[in-house]
Amino acid sequence: MKILVIGATGTIGSAVAEGLAARHDVVRAARRGPLRVDMAEAATIDALFTEVREVDAVVCCAASGGLTPLDVPSDTAFWSGLDGKLLGQVNLVRRALSHVRDGGSVTLTSGRFAEPVPGSSLGYLVNAGLEAFVHAAATEMPRGVRLNTVSPGWVRETLLGLGMDPAAGTPVADVARVYMEAVEGAAHGRTLAVSVP
Repeated sequence: MKILVIGATGTIGSAVAEGLAARHDVVRAARRGPLRVDMAEAATIDALFTEVREVDAVVCCAASGGLTPLDVPSDTAFWSGLDGKLLGQVNLVRRALSHVRDGGSVTLTSGRFAEPVPGSSLGYLVNAGLEAFVHAAATEMPRGVRLNTVSPGWVRETLLGLGMDPAAGTPVADVARVYMEAVEGAAHGRTLAVSVP
């Protein structure tokens, strides 16, 4: 299969791209590099598909987002995660419809927090919205194209990079396997959660 991996330079995206490349032709795109895309800019998604054209699957691992306090002074700063993670991935699905071959798949990234913490309300809104979108939009996918989202939770390597205790994280190789199962399996309209070790 020819598989487009977006966010292929990140911790999760690079592991997903490497795992899929063992059996498939992987096209890697990211915010930086030879094949560029910014999920907050719909025009770059259009440009990406103009260059890549037809694929068998699209995997989006470029879903960043951090904690945003409710009382942040600027509306722009508060809503910043909405454009790239939620609306960007919705735009990706809409644009991918005419580029993913029959029976292919689109896999997005949502997420989860172990429990609500200060600053997590926007993250909860975005992730819940994305998962609800996938569940409903799956009924509209044409030509047997499957749509799923992966909820990776904390990744051990990310926690290490942040200088935090990695015990609550899942190794990135295990996270990547869930994305690969979404591409190669039969799931449709589902949120695939990565189990914590």
